[in-house]
Amino acid sequence: MQPIIIVLIILVVLVFIALVKTIQVIPQASAAIVERFGRYTRTLNAGLNIVVPFIDSIRNRIDLREQVVPFPPQPVITQDNLVVNIDTVIYYQVTDARAATYEVASYIQAIEQLTVTTLRNIIGGMDLERTLTSREEINAALRGVLDEATGKWGIRVNRVELKAIEPPTSIQVRAEGEAKAAALKAEGEAQAIRTVFESIHAGDADQKLLAYQYLQMLPKIAEGDANKLWIVPSEIGDALKGLSGAMGNFGPLGGGSGFNPQNSGKDGGGIPAARDKDSAERREQPPID
Repeated sequence: MQPIIIVLIILVVLVFIALVKTIQVIPQASAAIVERFGRYTRTLNAGLNIVVPFIDSIRNRIDLREQVVPFPPQPVITQDNLVVNIDTVIYYQVTDARAATYEVASYIQAIEQLTVTTLRNIIGGMDLERTLTSREEINAALRGVLDEATGKWGIRVNRVELKAIEPPTSIQVRAEGEAKAAALKAEGEAQAIRTVFESIHAGDADQKLLAYQYLQMLPKIAEGDANKLWIVPSEIGDALKGLSGAMGNFGPLGGGSGFNPQNSGKDGGGIPAARDKDSAERREQPPID
């Protein structure tokens, strides 16, 4: 009896293994490649599938969802012989499980190498300034080349993004130095202007002197491309009013003499009072023999 029991147990185990190998459940958004004696037979889609046990075998299971693959920074030489490091992210999707299995050994590695080669060709025709400002153009060109090349591999490239474009270290250092120098220069000019204003107020200057000093300083305040907004001190209005009043005390001929509105000719024009008196005295003197 014992040998029969052992045989029955072996048969039950074999039947169970056969059922397991016969029934194949493929998850949603996945596919499986079936080979029979090493040769491609069919592709199993999502759901319950039946295969021939011990004859058919599952070669590969492929995820059909969109995948995101970041690639490490790649050094690329620009047209002006500068090395930039570019990080790329590829969004792709397998559309043909059979082609992705048999047309290329490793489509991830193939996409990475193709990305690097295409980037070098594109960036090699651009200078550094254009490279830093043409992300959309680079993305479009890179996607076009990848989509065309990966089509025969059963891959569709949906998007290509440049995560970062890092210029050479020398360019970064120079840009940081120029930014710090510009900041220090602007701070120094602002401090100089504040010092001048404080000195003017400390000297207890009158309104005319204040206005004169303010008018001299305003062009310096407005100098520079970075000065988009500058503030005029509130007391400059009173100082300018004082200067305007002082300038109004001078007549058109200078010397501080005003017009005498009572000495008007027939044409209505005013005649200075001092000149009118001198003319009258000359008319009264008798002629000299």
